[in-house]
Amino acid sequence: MDVQFIGENLLPGKLGQFFIILSFCSALLATVSYYFATVNSHGDTFQKQSVAGWQKIARTAFSLNLLSVVGIGSCLFYIIYNHLFEYHYAWAHSSKTLPVYYIISSFWEGQEGSFWLWTFWQGVLGSIIVLRGKTWENSVMTTVMLSQAFIASMLVGVELFGQRIGSSPFILLRDAVPGPIFSRPDYLTLITDGNGLNPLLQNYWMVIHPPTLFLGFASMIIPFAYAIGGLWEKRYSEWIKPALPWSLFAVMILGTGIIMGSFWAYEALNFGGFWAWDPVENASIIPWLTLIAAVHVLIAYKNSGHSYFTATFLVLISFVLVLYASFLTRSGILGETSVHAFTDLGMFWHLVSYVLVFFGLMIAFLVIRWKELPITKKDEETYSREFWLFIGALVLSVACIQILATTSVPVFNAMFGTEIAPPPNVIQHYNKWQVPFAVVIAFISAFSQYLKYKNTDAKKFFVSIAISLVLSLFITAAAVYITKVYTNFMYIILTYAAVFSILANAKILGDAFKGKWRLAGSAVAHIGFALLLVGALIAAATNNVISVNNTGIGFGDEFAKSNNPRENIILYKDEPVKMDRYTVTYKGDSTEGVNTYYRINYQVVDSVSGKVKENFNLYPNAQQNAKMRQIIASPDTRHYLFHDIYTHVSSVPLKEEDHEDHEGHSDDESYEKPVNHEVNVGDTVRFREGFITVKGINRAAKIQNIPVTAQDIAIGMQLEINSNGKTYNSEPVYLLKDGSKFDFGKKVDEAGLKLRFTNVYPDKDKLELMVYQKPKAEKSWVVLKAIEFPYINFFWGGTIIMVVGFLLSIFRRNKELKAA
Repeated sequence: MDVQFIGENLLPGKLGQFFIILSFCSALLATVSYYFATVNSHGDTFQKQSVAGWQKIARTAFSLNLLSVVGIGSCLFYIIYNHLFEYHYAWAHSSKTLPVYYIISSFWEGQEGSFWLWTFWQGVLGSIIVLRGKTWENSVMTTVMLSQAFIASMLVGVELFGQRIGSSPFILLRDAVPGPIFSRPDYLTLITDGNGLNPLLQNYWMVIHPPTLFLGFASMIIPFAYAIGGLWEKRYSEWIKPALPWSLFAVMILGTGIIMGSFWAYEALNFGGFWAWDPVENASIIPWLTLIAAVHVLIAYKNSGHSYFTATFLVLISFVLVLYASFLTRSGILGETSVHAFTDLGMFWHLVSYVLVFFGLMIAFLVIRWKELPITKKDEETYSREFWLFIGALVLSVACIQILATTSVPVFNAMFGTEIAPPPNVIQHYNKWQVPFAVVIAFISAFSQYLKYKNTDAKKFFVSIAISLVLSLFITAAAVYITKVYTNFMYIILTYAAVFSILANAKILGDAFKGKWRLAGSAVAHIGFALLLVGALIAAATNNVISVNNTGIGFGDEFAKSNNPRENIILYKDEPVKMDRYTVTYKGDSTEGVNTYYRINYQVVDSVSGKVKENFNLYPNAQQNAKMRQIIASPDTRHYLFHDIYTHVSSVPLKEEDHEDHEGHSDDESYEKPVNHEVNVGDTVRFREGFITVKGINRAAKIQNIPVTAQDIAIGMQLEINSNGKTYNSEPVYLLKDGSKFDFGKKVDEAGLKLRFTNVYPDKDKLELMVYQKPKAEKSWVVLKAIEFPYINFFWGGTIIMVVGFLLSIFRRNKELKAA
């Protein structure tokens, strides 16, 4: 007999699942309709007459798809926002304690939510093509809607011939997680809250970073679709102009998303930096770099007619690499090499098919149209802009191949049964390879601005760049002296290349202010990129751990497994410690929700006058996992114009788990011997740091995970605790169930108490309150690590300037498109 479950709200899930099926079917219909509209537009007169009919069907199907995608998102948000924990997605990724902005983050914490984000943005961009695509609408939207159908299939979550297709965000908890409680009709009464959001994702950057990143991923389909449309319709050169602004848009948005991820890593992760060459980071940066290369070659082809195949190939492979990145991060194959990757939801081959279909589409069109492609036989002149743009694209491509090869080691191992180990020092490995590539790119971004298309007078060219080259030597020497980057020759060369790029492009930008505004976008973007390189280089090469431990005292073998004791100092509460030029003092902590914030006071004291020149507090925080005996720490940072002081706690005293304990009270030994009190409402009981007042009796007390029937008696003693000028409330519970007595103690950690309501004496009209106190507290402490990042603002400023440069270039290319 089927169990009739009590309290389940099934309508939002059924409606959401209906929208998923509708989105998949409408995307397929739109794909087929746009396909026939494209094919018939090149046929005879009768066939051309049917184009309007197919296009009308396609547009209707697309509108339905967009409506259904919005419907999916609305249903899912309703479920999460209203804490409907009968749904696995809401239970797994959210909780009642989350503020609204983190509930939004929990929306895309899981794979299903992030797939929805991708399909939503793809739908929004598709609507722009429908409105403004003109003669390109049919062929471009065929490709876009094929991608839309694939992503929709990732959310279907049905079994077909024994194989599961996709993973639905609307699956019920009782269908996703096995457990005896689901045999009970009232199982929802036992599920009082969800698992909550990953502590590392509880950061404001994670509210805006994923939507930006997925808009970047979604926008990569548009240049790809234009390139496929150009090959399909034999409009080999025509697709370049409309695809160029879209390519710049994709580069700008994806780059912004990646940089937001760096901000998040810098502010929320305690590895001490903004980039760790994590496989998930690599997976997002590879298609970004290839599309940057594609943009430059597209511009070269548009102006000179050279490098058509390279431009087309790079545009196409960029989106395929987005799909490959999705496979890497979602298939579970990076589970052992990245903390950021999703777990496998059984979609391994589903994701593989997505990559192979679009890779196959790309290869098929290139092979079929190979003989007709407008490939020039004449080689480019060495002193021409198009030649060096091609070389730059080639260098970026080789850099991507190196990143891709190392990141894909787990894939190779899975495919060929090998056991290739990743590099022992990942950051050092990638830097060794990528710094020389960055040097070449920085030089090319500088001098290529002075080259003309077709050919350039060599003498004029060298005269133009001579001043920048010489001046860069002096600035680099000064920079190396100030930052003390002496040890690594390649770092010095990269600094010189970046400074040269800034000066050379600044000269071009100066010409833009004289009226040549079309040059402004590329010059600003190149200056931003060079500043980014300088900032990243100096911050990475000269960051300085200032929390140096010279005491010789460690913090145990377990601590040393994941931390360097020499780079961590211990601070006892209210005991100042000298750290570099700062005097630091641990002033105490405060708890907000699941986070404990540790107040660390920094002072700079004048050694002569004794006056305090600087005085500020930092609040690094940590979430404690008492079961795992570990903390999840997030740093806090003091920002200056020319450096940052980055601080996080590496170890803190672990608090006991906060739970309702009963029968046995296994942690009683951590308290002093309890004191029994017979009390009534209004009575006051004193303890070492304050007093407890019995405020009332709750005759309808609830106990987590234990049902109370009409035959049971559950009474809560409502207590007010006053300790050190602060007030806390607690309600220990006494239960009489099936003739047996139970009590459920409550802890008040802030007051160092545990309180038990252990008996009722009706004849005396008294209640028994058992008071446990923690031993007189030892001195509170934290282990702290602090790092100084010099000139880090060059990195952040460079990224903003680079994005502005891309934006200026988009305006320019759109203006050219309208003029055409």
